[in-house]
Formats: sequence, structure tokens, C-alpha cells
Amino acid sequence: MPGIAIGDIVRVPLGGRKVRGYVTAVSDGTPDRALRPIAARSGSRGVFDAAMLRSLRWAATHYVAPLSTVLTRCAPPNLPRRKPRIHDGAVADVDGTLKSWSERQVAGGRTRPAYLVTGNPLPAVMSAIAPILRSGKNVIVTVPTVVEAHAVADALRRVFGERVRLATNEESPAVRTTSWSQISSDTGSVVVGTREVAFWGIDGLGLAVVIDEGRRAYKSPQTPTFHVRDVLRKRSTIERFSLLLTGPVPTAEALSSGAEVIEAAGRVWPLVDVVDRSEEGGGSGAVGDRVRQAITALGDGATVFVLVPRRGGSFRCSQCRELRKCPECDAMLERSGSCARCGRSFPGCVACGGARFEALGGGVSRIVDDLARIFSSHVGPVGSDRRISVGTERDLVGLPPVDLVVVIDPDAGILAPNYRADEDALRLLARATLAARPGRGRRALVQTSLADHRVFDALRSGDPMDFMTETLRRREASGFPPVGDLIALETDATDAGPVLIEAAGEASLLGPAKEGDRERWLIQGRDLAAVRLRLRSAVQHVRDGGARVRVDADPVEL
Repeated sequence: MPGIAIGDIVRVPLGGRKVRGYVTAVSDGTPDRALRPIAARSGSRGVFDAAMLRSLRWAATHYVAPLSTVLTRCAPPNLPRRKPRIHDGAVADVDGTLKSWSERQVAGGRTRPAYLVTGNPLPAVMSAIAPILRSGKNVIVTVPTVVEAHAVADALRRVFGERVRLATNEESPAVRTTSWSQISSDTGSVVVGTREVAFWGIDGLGLAVVIDEGRRAYKSPQTPTFHVRDVLRKRSTIERFSLLLTGPVPTAEALSSGAEVIEAAGRVWPLVDVVDRSEEGGGSGAVGDRVRQAITALGDGATVFVLVPRRGGSFRCSQCRELRKCPECDAMLERSGSCARCGRSFPGCVACGGARFEALGGGVSRIVDDLARIFSSHVGPVGSDRRISVGTERDLVGLPPVDLVVVIDPDAGILAPNYRADEDALRLLARATLAARPGRGRRALVQTSLADHRVFDALRSGDPMDFMTETLRRREASGFPPVGDLIALETDATDAGPVLIEAAGEASLLGPAKEGDRERWLIQGRDLAAVRLRLRSAVQHVRDGGARVRVDADPVEL
């Protein structure tokens, strides 16, 4: 069909009906007899070009996913029909940390990615966006959640006006298609969205921004199990646009990519007091005396947010108050004394041999009840409009600033049997402290039995970089990402072992571990590029046998 180009959406007859397809190649030669004829072209423009197709092929291989599945991520819900438009209004000049960096991008073309280490990225991000818009280029801004997308879009509209569009899964298909069409066709526009916009094909893309890059919401749980950071990093290299990552605690993956680190002046997060629970007596309850005293000292009008980490509980010996953790691998022991990381078991206290243990921390209701004994009706869960609110990590999104942030016993998360546990814990603690209102006397307070742990050394300093440098050194020694590769697979096939062993080759294949009716396998190696290619056919073989398979490349949770 004349006029067809790479990236066009077409209709192809198949099995008595017409299905949607995407053009991935155009040839002037004799068509292959195996190819179906094109019945019609859909929409007025394509959804990707040849350069972006290279990025999509990389994503399909890296995440061990069918190319067809990846291609569908590029298209809006409805057919794109919008014609290009040029914004002719002036763009405000925004001073800030990244103004000169962005002007260098415009003057000399893209350079290596930049990472802005900060807890308050929006002023600097605006200073980076303005020169890009003035040059006639477009900008993508990704945020972790829908609530944050609305807040960021509102803030950007106050500076850049109608150039800013919003795109999240909560918007209607018509709104998302309009946003896709504007950013894909216009010059000098900004789209703010959640992880889905990382695959949007955009003409004249000059800058992509990832706000709070370390958040888990950026990792897709469905096939392809992509991470926004890695997709945009690859796209920026192939499609030639600038990439800006931000966050209070960079991930090891971001730092290992060679990003230029730009540190904001001063502390990244507010002052933190660390309360050592080992100095308390036994039976002090879920909330220790020093936390109660700190809340009391604020006065009746002050607001407090109490964060209850959700990652399991921790225990300490009732006799010597030693935290219950594995002496072999330093992971948190379960109530029974078994270690989820190395599998060993220690029924008694490893310090004194005691057999009685008290639980630390607890759920939201337990913390509310404990605080209510002193502060009565002033305490309640988030949403209860009490001045002392208690919540979990999800309640940090959209939380208004408070006078005091308290974190109750995050120890189980720090010592979780995950190779990135302490990095994730520092990131959560930094996010929590940033909820404290700026000003004299405002601060955060963390109650822990691990006061000497390196996570708290970094938290006290207000700077994550020494911590992350040491984290990268440890990953190098262990072979874990970003130094090595990991691929996790889940399947309900009971005979997948032989085909996975063949695909893994010389890489380490661990498993299977039973999870309900499924088996879980893990492939680990320094470089799994060849394994990924073999694994695509192996996974398809298992699926052709009627089994379900989920491939999680670069898993964030093990």
C-alpha cells in the first residue's frame, strides 16, 4: 500500500476479521507470500519511527517479552488524528540549579544523563525545562503516582501554562489520546504522566525527566516488566535526547550508568534524631518514651505524622534487649528464629540464650492505640483529621507538611533478605523526613534498635553519596545488579526445568521455589545478554504447552 511508513497503525485481515498491526519494516521488493495484505491504514500518523523502533526492539529483548506486546505500549487508547501545532507564546525564563545545564544541552546537543540529588526537585526541573521549550523541543516528565502527577502538572502549568498536558491511567481514553497527540505532534509542549508515558513516541523530544527515580512504582509488574529509568536511558542514547533523573537517594543502577551527579546545596533532607531502643527498658511498648516526650514538647497545635513501616515485624530479646537477627548473614530472624536469607535457625537469643522475645513496631492500629493512651483523641490514622496521624508508606503521597515526622522501628526493612534492602530503607526514611515542614525546630525522629547501622549514619548526615558509593562497592563484590544481571521467572508448568536449564547455559539457575501453584526460578550472571535471547524461545515453548509464565527482568523484589 503506497504511503505506508514505519510506525503506522494498520488493519490486517486475519481469521475472518481485521486486527490492528504496526509497520516495522517497508520494502520495495516482492512481498513475502507469508505476509498478510494491509486492508487499511488507521489514524493520520504513526506511533513510532525507525530510531524508536530500535529502542523497542531492545526493550523486547532485555525484558524477554514479545515485540508485539512492547509495540502496543507506544500507541494511545484511540487512533491519533491531531495535526502538528507550534506554540508561539513566550516561555518564562526560570532561574535555578539546572538552567545552565539545560542551556548546554540546547547549545551542544545531548550529553550524558544527569542526576540531581535533591528532596525538592521541582524548582530545578522547571529551570531545566524552560530552555528546552524555548528551543521548540518537547519534554516528558514521569512521576511515580497519579496523585503526584496531578500535583506536578499543576505546578508546571503555573509557569508554562497550556503547554502542559497530563497523562495517567485514571484519565479517560479520549483525554490520554489528546495528550499523546499533543506531545507527539506539537513543538514546545510538556506531558506529565506515570510510567506508561516512557514508551510514547514523540517527535522533537528534547528532554525526559524522571522524578524520584528510586521509587518502586516505576517498575511495571506486567509484561514487559520494564523500569522507566532504564527505558528512557536507552531511548535517550538511541533517539538523541537529554535525560534528567532526580531523587533524594539515587539507585545504584542510576549511578553505575555514568550519570553526571549534581548535588543540591546543603542537606538533602531535614535534620534527623535517631533514638536507640537498646537503651530503653523492656516492656516500653510500641512507642518509646523519647518519642512520646518529643510529641509532648511540641505543644497542642503542632502536627505529627507517625510512619509505620509495612515490611514485617522485628523482635528483641526480653532479657538483654538484643535485636533478633541472624549472626551468619545479618538478616532479620522470623518469630520462629529461622532466617529467610540463609535458611539457618536460631531458636534462642544469639547474645544471651534467652527464650523470650517482644515484638517491636506493629500495625497502624497498634501504634494508634499506644499513642492514644497519652494523647487520647488527638491521635488517629491518616484521613481522620487528627493532629497526630499514623500511616504507612502509601500515606506519604500527598501528605501535607507536618511539624514532626516519627518513624517507628524500620529495622525489619533494613535487614530484609533482599540484596537492596538497606538502600530501599534509606530511600524510604529520606522520603519520610521530607514531610517535615521547613523551619526552625522542625525535624524527624526515628526509633530503632540499629542506631549504629550505616543506614542511620547516612540519614544523620543528610547526604546519601558516601552510602551509595559503599553500596556500589558491595555490589561489585557480590555480583548483584547493577554489576551483574538477574532474571526471575514464575510459571505453573511443572516440567519447565529442562528447557530453562538449557536457556540459562553457564549462568547460575536457582530453583525452583514453590509459591502456591507456581514455581519460581532465578537466573544470575555477570552478563545475561545471550541468555535473554535463548530465554525468549524457551519461554514461548513453555507457553505453547499451555502454561503461564511471567518473566521479571531486573527484579526489584526477590
